[in-house]
Amino acid sequence: MTEQRLNIGRIPALLWGEPSERGIVAVHGSQSHKGDRVIEILAQKAAEHGYQVLSFDLPEHGERKNLPELCKPELCIPDLQAALAYAQTKWREIALFANSLGAYFSLRAYPAAKLKRALFLSPLLDMERMIRNMMTWFHVSEERLRQEKEIPTPMGQTLYWDYYCDVKANPILDWPVPTDILYGEKDELCERDTVDAFLGRFGGTLEVLAGSEHFFHRPEQLATLEQWLEKKL
Repeated sequence: MTEQRLNIGRIPALLWGEPSERGIVAVHGSQSHKGDRVIEILAQKAAEHGYQVLSFDLPEHGERKNLPELCKPELCIPDLQAALAYAQTKWREIALFANSLGAYFSLRAYPAAKLKRALFLSPLLDMERMIRNMMTWFHVSEERLRQEKEIPTPMGQTLYWDYYCDVKANPILDWPVPTDILYGEKDELCERDTVDAFLGRFGGTLEVLAGSEHFFHRPEQLATLEQWLEKKL
């Protein structure tokens, strides 16, 4: 598997596989990076079916981990759009793969993009609900968040007032891309009714891995991911 390191503006990226007219833009999840195991599996499967893969680091992740820019919509959405613009210079047909938080930013960045299809792994589909859940788990009221502006949590994520306001002001209203979802039965971050509501509004297919939580990392989870990608690609 060939890997070419490049930069899209300020964004560190990887281009996986041999030159092709078809490609997949891959958006990693929280606390991950452009070369994680999930994306490596995607790149391997994609290459077998004639696709290249473009992955890149979001702010606060990978090579951008110690930089001052934060992983917030106002930075991440333009980064996703820049990655797609680069992909459009290389490929005639473009698909999307997005994991967890990457799915939410993709929904925000690509509602009008001409994407062939989307493959979502453990997607966060309702960020307002996710933030409200975190506020409940860690006993943070909306008023406290408004006053303090940012509150670190024990799960390694920081609650931000401006992020919360941005999410509320920008609900997901349109998603015309044909979408397939692989989801863990015991996903603790995105409830099943959220996934069902998304599919009810926008359509798509769902495969559920019994006993699996949000983070796909165990051998049986990664094997299921590989099998799913083989079917979908």
